[in-house]
Amino acid sequence: MRYDLNLLRTFVALVEERSVTQAAERLGVTQPALSNTLTRLRALFRDPLFVRARYGIQPTQKAVDLAPEIAAALAELDRIILGQQGFDPSNARDHLTIAANSYVEYVLLPHLVAELGQRAPGVRLRIIPFGADLAETGVVSGTTALVLGRISDPPDTLVVQSLMTDGLACIVRANHPHIAEYMTQEQYERLKHVNLLPPGRLRAGLFQALERAGLTRDVVVSVTHFLAIPDLIAVTDYCSTLPQQICRRLAVDKRLKVLPSPVDLGRFPVQMAWHTRYRQDPVHRWLRELLVEIANRVSADPETGGLAGSL
Repeated sequence: MRYDLNLLRTFVALVEERSVTQAAERLGVTQPALSNTLTRLRALFRDPLFVRARYGIQPTQKAVDLAPEIAAALAELDRIILGQQGFDPSNARDHLTIAANSYVEYVLLPHLVAELGQRAPGVRLRIIPFGADLAETGVVSGTTALVLGRISDPPDTLVVQSLMTDGLACIVRANHPHIAEYMTQEQYERLKHVNLLPPGRLRAGLFQALERAGLTRDVVVSVTHFLAIPDLIAVTDYCSTLPQQICRRLAVDKRLKVLPSPVDLGRFPVQMAWHTRYRQDPVHRWLRELLVEIANRVSADPETGGLAGSL
């Protein structure tokens, strides 16, 4: 029996999206066209494959059994075909969407934009926020190229790779009346604190680190972005606990000084994740390799994070 390979790509999209509407958007077809394809799929496999559910559609047991084998077969075809295609970043004209948390936007994004300007000036980036919900970013459906930040409980359709790790440090104003070059645990707990409340896991990680270390804070101000903190610290006697890479960038502000935390608060991961369908995509693979290169350089340079070398 002859069959259209696009039928299988539609099948995989329906399994992953669990929605005719979202699958149609992902494939760039109309809902009536996708419904017609679903009818052909049902005839091909002699099974309903999907049934209506309260929210979207639910795969039948046969669809569940077939999905891993079909997805693997399509991935192998992509590997063979895309592997034969060369990629020249200087001539690329791709538009890529990346979901990133506020840490990645502040620490890694400037390096990425600088490198793209030199190596792939035709590539255009769209950055969307990443909080705690992977599904909201579009990476689970594959509409977003990458998600960058702290990845928790990824589905089987995502590949997760570590980029770097970072620790925590403290900032106070440069002429603080009570804090010199080091800060004791007693001083830390006596100070008032500015707390960072970004969406997602970074916030939870800091709270957990403080709890493990037995540190308590008197939080008097909570803000939602790193950029709000320097001006608050510069005009008060408050303290803020932030990622070390953030503190290193704030250290150029003469109004502030960076101090090690009074106890070791451990390290947190910075990761990237992408849909398995992009595993062999030449553009995507090049972008991932570039991000690994940037993260290695940032981690290796404690003073500037390697920014000077990329400009």
